[in-house]
Amino acid sequence: MKETELKLISELMMNCRRSDRDLAKAIGVSQPTVSRLIKQMEKEGVIREYAMVPDFRKLGYKIMAAIFLKLGQNNKPLSSEELKEMHRKARQLEKDNPCPFLLVNNGIGLKHQMIVISFFHDYSEYASYIRTVQEESNDALSPFIKPEEIDSFLVNLEEETHYQPLTFSRLAKSLARQTSKPKR
Repeated sequence: MKETELKLISELMMNCRRSDRDLAKAIGVSQPTVSRLIKQMEKEGVIREYAMVPDFRKLGYKIMAAIFLKLGQNNKPLSSEELKEMHRKARQLEKDNPCPFLLVNNGIGLKHQMIVISFFHDYSEYASYIRTVQEESNDALSPFIKPEEIDSFLVNLEEETHYQPLTFSRLAKSLARQTSKPKR
């Protein structure tokens, strides 16, 4: 990716509501160049969406959970086809049990194959969600998703001593630093 594109992405991540003129001034190119780059990056899928990040506490959420799932039958990992079917059925299950997911992805590590990052109004809502995953996975999704193990890391959003709340600004600043380093 070109330096100008990285600078533009960095600026958009810090504030996607800025005008093309302001963005052009910030990265040192013309406004038509910014407009063209944005359209090009949207078309290529580099820019997937424009979003703001709210203060989840002010929306009433008290817990952010990173939920790790160990899936499969008899300690056997799921095949690609089983994962696709599980995703299809999980989307249906999600319609019946809405939960604000930030991320749901397959992966590897910590002896688990899936991570769910979600928000809850309180611990009982979180516990209810976990029970739903355990109970409904037995009925609605089996044999594709029978969590052999569910582990969670819970973050108390009401805690005042958080080091860095969820934001894309740090990543944007890191991109900006990359583009300002001298080339070797």
